[in-house]
Amino acid sequence: MEQTWTIVNSLAARLDAHYDRSDELRWTVQALKLQEEAGEVAEAVIGALGANPRKGFSHDWDDVRKETCDVALSALVMLARMGGDPRRFFDEHLRAVAARDTTGSTPA
Repeated sequence: MEQTWTIVNSLAARLDAHYDRSDELRWTVQALKLQEEAGEVAEAVIGALGANPRKGFSHDWDDVRKETCDVALSALVMLARMGGDPRRFFDEHLRAVAARDTTGSTPA
């Protein structure tokens, strides 16, 4: 997991160095990137199901997995770009979700 955060932080730093704008604008652009990646998951699912008659079976389920990884990576990069300690924040959130899930509480 350490290598994951090294890569995430490196990507975030590279993007921040490339796009010299206010924090809020950089975060907004990253949120838009995250949404773009989610759309690519949807496109891959449609392609894996062959649901678009014009395109047919244009993707497979490994394509869906790859696009899903892009969503996860974009989300972690966004978290890193927002500052603070993204790994600690994510770990704490993950533990809170796990605790909530195991106590039988209603999901958010």
